[in-house]
Amino acid sequence: MKGHLLALALAVASWYGAAYQGRPMANGHPFDRHALTCASWDYPLGTRLKVASRASGMAVIVVVTDRGPAKRLLATRQLDLSEAAFKAIAPLKQGLAEVAIT
Repeated sequence: MKGHLLALALAVASWYGAAYQGRPMANGHPFDRHALTCASWDYPLGTRLKVASRASGMAVIVVVTDRGPAKRLLATRQLDLSEAAFKAIAPLKQGLAEVAIT
């Protein structure tokens, strides 16, 4: 998908952080909660996504490096952002954010 802009998708994003720090991700690298990454079942590993909060309008560019959210949560969320990525668009205490993905 290099060089192609993905269609706009609306989703709910959550975040993951310290509890997963250093654990291996689906791409084989250790998770870094300070990196601008995300977990998704819908996009190929290595895909760059622009994720924008629908409430704040703030946006961040992330790379899909892992698989998630947990399958039991897929009915309520579609994307897991790293702690740093979520913090760039919404307060961590918010927990979930409605986002637009391109």
